Amino acid sequence: MKQSIITIIGVLIFLTGYSQNNARTTEKILRLNFINPGIEIEWPIFNKSTISTNIGIGYGGSFPELTSTSSGWLYMVSPFLDIEYKYIYNQKKRFEKGKSMEYNSGNYWGIRLLSRGKDIISNVTRTDNIDFSIAPVWGLQRNYGKIHLLFDVGPVYYFDSKGNCGIFPIVVQLNVGYNLKKFK
Repeated sequence: MKQSIITIIGVLIFLTGYSQNNARTTEKILRLNFINPGIEIEWPIFNKSTISTNIGIGYGGSFPELTSTSSGWLYMVSPFLDIEYKYIYNQKKRFEKGKSMEYNSGNYWGIRLLSRGKDIISNVTRTDNIDFSIAPVWGLQRNYGKIHLLFDVGPVYYFDSKGNCGIFPIVVQLNVGYNLKKFK
């Protein structure tokens, strides 16, 4: 399991280094997210692809196979690291229609890796203090001035370091953020 995560991180680092010689239409952006408070950097790796890394403290629930006891509506507030690869597939169409592509606006498909740490507050007892999830996603992101909106959805495979795991059919991510800076 650890070897898989190390392999994924290695591939992401390789792609980032490789992309330095490619012309791109995507931009490097630093943003502040509000729904699950965090600081995010999204950087281009290919002409239509980006990697975003978001770190913060977020609200969520626990997955059934990763919970030993719970009561009522499941909630948990914990630190997180969210890494997402995005392939923005409709750039040409947006350009032809005169729509903005600024701040990497567009529809995308990708893969999301989320890791959550020890809970700060919750009404669940987790099987481990850290868990991971990986999901193929479809999403869209739009920007209105400096305001960033993101929505994505997909099935998720989740696991912890003790070998507990499962699949959940649909997980949704919704985020509102503020674009702090664009880099060249």
